[in-house]
Amino acid sequence: MNQRDKLIVKYAKDLKEKFNVKADMELLKKVTIACGPSIYNRDSATISSSEPSELEHVKNKFLIQKLKLEPDDDLEGPLNEILSKYGVTNRTKYRVVVYYLLVKHFNKEAIY
Repeated sequence: MNQRDKLIVKYAKDLKEKFNVKADMELLKKVTIACGPSIYNRDSATISSSEPSELEHVKNKFLIQKLKLEPDDDLEGPLNEILSKYGVTNRTKYRVVVYYLLVKHFNKEAIY
């Protein structure tokens, strides 16, 4: 199993343990691949929920540009809900897991 496949298994485990979500492995793989090499860097592979600039990045680059959502839609609500469920004290909030949950929340699976 290569490194990316190991990470996908880790993300699926995180989804199950922290969100009680059984991952659609095909979609999870596509979201992981779309994140590119950032998944291999500890800093870029996670989301810092305490950094406003990080949350703006997710909103602008992922929700608006990638998922083609409107800026005036309620984008912060679902994002904050996911990050809250991940746990305030949990410092490891995987970007792929958050993106996967946002794709499912907004029913944007067709983009992948």
